[in-house]
Amino acid sequence: MGRMFEKRKATMFKRWDKMAKQFTRCSKDIAIAVKAGGDDPDANPALRRALNNARAVNMPKDKVQGAIDKAMGVGDDAADYQELMYEGYGPHGIPILVTSATDNPTRTVANVRHAFKKGNGNLGATGSVSFMFDRVGSFKVKPDGLERDEFELELIDHGLRDLDDSEDDDGNPLLVVYTEFEAFGAMQAALEGMEAEVVSSGIEWLPHNTTELSEEQADEVLELIDKLEQDDDVQDVFHGLA
Repeated sequence: MGRMFEKRKATMFKRWDKMAKQFTRCSKDIAIAVKAGGDDPDANPALRRALNNARAVNMPKDKVQGAIDKAMGVGDDAADYQELMYEGYGPHGIPILVTSATDNPTRTVANVRHAFKKGNGNLGATGSVSFMFDRVGSFKVKPDGLERDEFELELIDHGLRDLDDSEDDDGNPLLVVYTEFEAFGAMQAALEGMEAEVVSSGIEWLPHNTTELSEEQADEVLELIDKLEQDDDVQDVFHGLA
């Protein structure tokens, strides 16, 4: 009984940690969007995207408004984040890209460097890894009411790169729309015009190639990735592990 309780408690804390991290990521995305284009979602596509992503993780409305207020300089803790990317190699030569939003780059690079070093990896120079990836836009869309072939054909004119199948955390089907980075805005507008239900969207770095490792070796890489993702300044981690 005691062992089962401890297992459930550990699972609950892990879920809370994941939720807290999602809220932090969304708060920073909202703040950056507001800083760049104002607090009116109708006139700010980046803010519409950030708010949609916040809704997708059930971020409370007071936290959403708090992120907007901070970006607008309301209160004593006004937000001013810089978007930075770090490149390096994990164990067994796996390339890793780390995107961050930080108000203290000195702290962030020190934390990222420490994570790489402790995880038997190496933080590299700008450009040392990113050439192995493509920067793309992605949109996760509910397929309800959509005819896949017609949907795909219609999106080709708006910069469709690929259309994949996926699932949400509850196992419900999703379609993932990939577009070239330069066509992100056009694709967002097209999906809004079609009234497609976009669950979340963002920028991803897709590796040109992936590497298969043994289970033990893969666990070493995943441990480093997990350590990086736990950092509050880190927004996303992309890698070349199969």
